[in-house]
Amino acid sequence: MRNLSDQIEHYLIRLLEKSEDGVVVIQRSELAEVFQCAPSQINYVLGTRFTVERGYIVESRRGGGGFVRVIKLNLNDMDELMVVLNELIGEEISQPQAEDILKRLQEEGILNERELSLLRAIISRDTLRLKLPERDIIRARIMRAVLLTIIRTNSKQSEQEV
Repeated sequence: MRNLSDQIEHYLIRLLEKSEDGVVVIQRSELAEVFQCAPSQINYVLGTRFTVERGYIVESRRGGGGFVRVIKLNLNDMDELMVVLNELIGEEISQPQAEDILKRLQEEGILNERELSLLRAIISRDTLRLKLPERDIIRARIMRAVLLTIIRTNSKQSEQEV
């Protein structure tokens, strides 16, 4: 049996998959009732499982009529993808943040298993034996360069197939 956070995450992902536009609007309190938990548990799941690095935007409004809107980012447009990646990666990036981005790119079919494995090895703290913040700065530069190359290569291959 999965833990409560996994169950809530799975439930929200199913709702997103069923939605036509990749957007789900829910009442935090109603979701807490469904799972018989405190609203803070819902906040925890939204804050840790539905991050920008994982390809989601969460908007919320508190209060009596409060709601939570979960938006799954569309990464099919290569230009939009590069803009999103540049914003996500920024000038520096931690290993866990980088791992989340790479996992999402693989889920979207942008990275294959081999590319994912290579990038994980390249950006690992074991490989980048530098002190912080230099390590996170170098990791960001490497990720940007490699991902840009992969995306451009994939884009050119797609154009040639058409």
